[in-house]
Amino acid sequence: KYTLIAVLAGIYILLGTALDGISMIVLTTSIVIPMVEKAGFDLVWFGIFIVLLVEIAELTPPLGFNIFVLQTMTGRDSNYVALASLPFFFMMVLCIALITVFPGLATWLPDALIGVTRK
Repeated sequence: KYTLIAVLAGIYILLGTALDGISMIVLTTSIVIPMVEKAGFDLVWFGIFIVLLVEIAELTPPLGFNIFVLQTMTGRDSNYVALASLPFFFMMVLCIALITVFPGLATWLPDALIGVTRK
C-alpha cells in the first residue's frame, strides 16, 4: 500500500522536472485515481497529498516554475534561489511523510467542516 505512495511521489517529483503542476495533474489523474481507490486510500487525503507533491515538484530544477518566479521576484541568480529554497523543499517532504504516516493530519479540517467522522 505504501509502496504505491512512494512510487507515485517519485513519479510526480520526476514529472516536476519537465511539466508544470496542472499538466502533471491532468495527465496522471485518470490513471492514478483508480489505483489509489483500489489500494484503499481516502480520496480527500490523496488530493491533499497530490497538491503537496506538485508544490514540491515545482521546486525541482531544471524546470522548477516556482524557482523562476522567486528568481524574478528577488532578482537573484537561479542557483542562489534554488539553494535558498532547499529548506522549504525538505520541510514539504517532511509534511508529505507526516500526512502519509498520520493521514488524519490532512483530513481533520475537511472532516470538521463537513461533519464527517472517518475510521
